[in-house]
Amino acid sequence: MAKTKGKIVIISSPSGGGKTTICNRLRARNPEWLFSISYTTRDKRKNETDGIEYFFTTIEEFKQLKADDYFAESAKVHLYYYGTPRKPLEGALKKGKTILLDVDVKGAVSIKKNYPEAISLFILPPSTAELTRRLERRGTETKEQVKVRLDNALAETKKYNRFDYIIVNKDINDAVNAADHMIKSWTVGVTYFGRNKSKAYPVPK
Repeated sequence: MAKTKGKIVIISSPSGGGKTTICNRLRARNPEWLFSISYTTRDKRKNETDGIEYFFTTIEEFKQLKADDYFAESAKVHLYYYGTPRKPLEGALKKGKTILLDVDVKGAVSIKKNYPEAISLFILPPSTAELTRRLERRGTETKEQVKVRLDNALAETKKYNRFDYIIVNKDINDAVNAADHMIKSWTVGVTYFGRNKSKAYPVPK
């Protein structure tokens, strides 16, 4: 009997779109799923732990890892460097596991290019006003950083057609349900979830 190949699930969004919250809730629902921890050069926030949310590293260390071909993708985003390690992805595919990636839009596009069989979900806020409110409410960045993230977010929303599915995160519970159901029924096709709230639907190609 042939061994089932693993599944790479890319979850991406503009900053403030809700991808990290959705990833965390999916992991809680599906403890057997793996999670790819990214590397970053940004400062650790008060509620973060090295090796849990990210591997926090220096610019010099990051550049050395990149030179050693350690990353499946890497990019500079919001003034900092981010990278996805290659080994966890390859390991998940070989072991027949599902692995979640919480990555920015640049990273998602690169991963999809290198792993075309991966499933890619693009999380969108219901409006620009709501996105701005979420970024300001977090209180984890300066006004300058919020502006950079918002400007980048508006540009990133135009890249929705690079993804397999879009989920409009109007209601977080509906959004998680939509993502969970879509990942588990990847071969089924069009999936709708919720009462005209958060939906997962295929992107026209």
